[in-house]
Amino acid sequence: MKPKTKGITAAVLGTALGAGGLAFVAMPASADDKPALPQVSAEDLVQSVMKAKPGAFDGTVKVSNDLGLPAIGNAVPGASALNMDSAHIFTDGAGKSRLAVTQGASQETVVHDGTTVWDYSSKSNTATKVTIPAEVAQQKGAGSDKTADPVAASTELLAKVRESSTVSVDGTATVADRPAYELVLTPKPTERTLLREIRVAVDSQTRMPLRVSVLSNGTSTPALEVAFTEIQFTQQPADLFTFTPPKGAKVQEKTPTIDQQDKDLAEQAKQDVKVVGDGWDTVVTGKIPADALNAAPKQQGERRGGATDPQALLDRFAKKVSGAWGTGHLVTTKVGSAVLTDDGRFAAGAVPEQVLYEALGQK
Repeated sequence: MKPKTKGITAAVLGTALGAGGLAFVAMPASADDKPALPQVSAEDLVQSVMKAKPGAFDGTVKVSNDLGLPAIGNAVPGASALNMDSAHIFTDGAGKSRLAVTQGASQETVVHDGTTVWDYSSKSNTATKVTIPAEVAQQKGAGSDKTADPVAASTELLAKVRESSTVSVDGTATVADRPAYELVLTPKPTERTLLREIRVAVDSQTRMPLRVSVLSNGTSTPALEVAFTEIQFTQQPADLFTFTPPKGAKVQEKTPTIDQQDKDLAEQAKQDVKVVGDGWDTVVTGKIPADALNAAPKQQGERRGGATDPQALLDRFAKKVSGAWGTGHLVTTKVGSAVLTDDGRFAAGAVPEQVLYEALGQK
């Protein structure tokens, strides 16, 4: 699949996996496992999470979800990550990390040492070495994967919705054998969203989020869950953050460059993207390249009308819709929705479809 086609496919159908940046959740603790902890105000707990610097640790994360997505399998890039068996995260607390994601008998390993990122797949026995340009490496979080970082994900989530939420502390829980506070964010009555509440289990000592749960309207269990099942806050061996490809592995080396055309495209994309609303009912709107949906895959095994063709995916998995804004396709999940118009405009958010249509109608 060509990079442009792959990106558009992920943007159109993958947006619903994390619409509005609110698709991070966690495993519920047992009802009987509620440790006694000193009382803390909701605001103090929020502030402590925003400022948390847990340092070095290694932990195992489990993921489960009930998003209500169609059975798209590997048709959407990134969707398989939601079906991973587990992920093991190591960090030195100073920018170096190692992530090992297990899916069945295969494992993908991503090692970030600050200037280089290795991505290795045991299934294909291939490795990609990416050298991060110096100007990029100096940026905070460069090369990191926030979807695998509960601290970054939770901090970003709190920043998005705290002002439009009622925030409270709803008792305690035990997560990964550690005592934690249950921080709950509920949308204010004026917010139009598919979500009912977000629950963040905060480690009582480090203030690091150990579990985040997003519950949608009309359900009693989380729609998507991500949580630590084991975690140790200890110094990590330096050799964890180096990587040597296994014998026989095919290695590809890349050094990303940003030329003027890339900068122009990025600037155009920035101008085309607009954020409508704020908080829980935020909708992101924009426009994709005019030829994106008509670009037929040219790689061997990829044919027009096949599973990797964006237009075919829309026709197969999305609902045809229309309104004063025009005609297009709608994808809905329990935590969000996205619409792509036939003339290339899009809107996505953790909101009902009517809110998307109103956002499309704004100039």
